[in-house]
Amino acid sequence: MDLITDKYKRVIDYLRISITDRCNLRCIYCMPPGGIRPIEHKSLLSYEEITRLVEVAARLGVRKVRITGGEPLARKNLPFLIESLGRIAGIEDISLTTNGLLLKQLARTLASAGLNRVNVSLDSLYPERYRRITRGGDLHDALDGIAEAEKAGLLPVKINVIPMRGINDDEIEEFSLLTRDTALHVRFIEFMPTGSRDLWSRDRYIATDEIRERVSELGALTPVRARKSGPARYFRFNGAPGVIGFISAITHHFCESCNRLRLTSDGKLRPCLFSETEIDVKPALRSGAPDREIERLLRLAVEIKPERHSIASQHTFDHLKPMSKIGG
Repeated sequence: MDLITDKYKRVIDYLRISITDRCNLRCIYCMPPGGIRPIEHKSLLSYEEITRLVEVAARLGVRKVRITGGEPLARKNLPFLIESLGRIAGIEDISLTTNGLLLKQLARTLASAGLNRVNVSLDSLYPERYRRITRGGDLHDALDGIAEAEKAGLLPVKINVIPMRGINDDEIEEFSLLTRDTALHVRFIEFMPTGSRDLWSRDRYIATDEIRERVSELGALTPVRARKSGPARYFRFNGAPGVIGFISAITHHFCESCNRLRLTSDGKLRPCLFSETEIDVKPALRSGAPDREIERLLRLAVEIKPERHSIASQHTFDHLKPMSKIGG
């Protein structure tokens, strides 16, 4: 079977699936203080609907699935979905992005269900600062969750850090040094305007080049060849067990190698994170449409995938949905 490609010859083999827009945190860069009006439960895709869409997508060549939110661990019976996806022929990798607060209780169960890896969002190593950034989160719960994920074999555990000037950028070096003593993958992600409009500004934004320069002052960085394609560029300190990644979604975008589609929790296919173009697959899934109609909608999403985003040149971002509505 030929893998599905877009009109720019990119192979689309990766689907990011949001299963909820709800979260047990209110991170300052993601949500306003009062949160965001959640999607009604009846509007969320069921696990059975998600599984059916992935079955069709796998026949088109999708091999990798990532579960996101909101906070995906906040939705009940997640192991059932993981097991269902793991039984689909062609699906080779199932991963999950989480804030880690519930990992201590769920990591082993999820690993047994077939989850391969986790990414944990962690923006401070200081309890009070972490509490302020997350508006109430307990750093110890997140760290315990990371430790439990490692014990459960959800490896490598990747830590996602968003450096924000004047908020947590003084921890860039400290996060980097974690990789000298542990096998963690620490990934620095450029601050994107997909959350609280009141917080994001170009003054708080820090480009990857600056982050990497600061990390390099701690020691020489050796490039690491990633086993799979992805947005991060990886390096390590000489002899270090861990890895440092840089994700420059704005300054050095990775659009030329983008291999993904996104599925929102209410059933919209998004060809690009920064585009408002969406294709609603929920009516087809709920009306008993045949697989060929689901396949048509998937192919349409691939066909309209843009060559690149233009976020770096834009001056206003009011058209962008919050990340919790898209899927982190």
